[in-house]
Order: sequence, then structure tokens, then C-alpha cells
Amino acid sequence: MRASWAAILEAIKVSDGMPVSDLARELGMSYMGVKQHCLKLTQMGCLDEWRVPREKKEVGRPEKLYRLTAKCDPLFPEAGVGLTLAVLKGVRKIYGEAAPEKLLFHHFQLLRDQWQPKVRAGKSMVEKATRLADLRDKSGWFSKCHYDASTGFRIEEFHSPMAKIYAEYPSAVRMEVQLLEQLLGTKVVRNEVATGKGRKRVVYEIATLGVREEGGKSERPPLPAPEVEDGEQGRLF
Repeated sequence: MRASWAAILEAIKVSDGMPVSDLARELGMSYMGVKQHCLKLTQMGCLDEWRVPREKKEVGRPEKLYRLTAKCDPLFPEAGVGLTLAVLKGVRKIYGEAAPEKLLFHHFQLLRDQWQPKVRAGKSMVEKATRLADLRDKSGWFSKCHYDASTGFRIEEFHSPMAKIYAEYPSAVRMEVQLLEQLLGTKVVRNEVATGKGRKRVVYEIATLGVREEGGKSERPPLPAPEVEDGEQGRLF
């Protein structure tokens, strides 16, 4: 795929939809050049277009925006979601209702152990969060750090490879937030924010002051294990 096409698709993914004028300005390309690329990507089935009414104070025809189609889904992987859901369903049937949560808990423990040395190498909360966002980005999450005076410091997520798993097992969302808190050593709040185009984006608001320290070390409560039914301890792990 051409580099210019990849840049256009990434910009649209982050924005949930953009007009040619905004794409050209953000990418530093000519209006006609971007328009031709968008037309070609539309012909290839990678983009579709829809029109959004302008604000009341603006005049003119509805604005035409481009957005990604399902054909672009393979560019933003979902962590083998079909196989994963099948496995979780299988262990639930064999080992009981608590088994899927145990597997997911184990998954987040492994991620913590894998990512912690790299995140802790950051010298500030901003650097740690940037390292974490980069690690998640390389693992299939499409996320970036962002700061402004009104929203504070946050990690914005534009794609999650585990979205369908979270829909089936909501407790995994709590495990993920606790993972981020452990890695960063501070409070993290997960919110879903409307983008204004009928869609939502997940953001993780980060407390930039960190957590209270004792003895020179940040307090990091251990990742709590999922609830275990009587007699099940040790059956799966």
C-alpha cells in the first residue's frame, strides 16, 4: 500500500471521519492530491462517504466526509478475537463460570510483567504514559497521548483489538484499567467520549500527580484476582 494511502487511512481512523480539506491540511498535501487518493480508495472499497449538516452559523451544502469501511478492519487487528472467544467459551463449559475470568486475569498479568520494565524506564509520568501508549500501539491498540487544558492528560484509544472480548466479558475492562494503573503508578479513569459523529472513543484519563509514595516507592496495589468459587482454586492455573 502506498505511504500516502496509509497516512490518509490512519488520519481518518483517528478522527472517525474527515473531509478532504482537513486531510490535506493535516498531512501537508495538496487538496487535489488528497481528493484523488480518496476517490481511488473509495473505488477500492476502503473508504465510503457521507454528508454531515453544517453548523447553523455556517452556510452551504452539507459537508462531505470520508470514513473507513469494513475492508480496512484487517489493518487494525483484533487479537484473533474469534479463536479467543471460542477458547473462553470452551473453558467456561469445561472448568466452570469463573474460568474465562481466570484466563483473562492471567493474560493481563503477563502483559504487566512484559511491559513494566519498559514503562518504568520513563523519567516522568508523561514519558511513562507515552511509552505505554507506544507499547499498546505495537500490540494492536491504536492509541496516542494527548493533553490540553480542558481535558488534562489522557491516552486516547482509536481501536482496541479486544473490543469484542470486552463486550462479552465486561470484567476484563476493569482488569485492563487496573493494569494501566499498576504500570503508571497512578489513578486511571476510563471513559467513553462521543466524537460528535454518532460514534464513541475510549479515553483513559491519567492523574499526572501520581500516587502517594512511602519509602521512596510508589504504592501499587496488586492486581486483584477474579472471584473463585469454592473448590476451584488451582484447577485451572
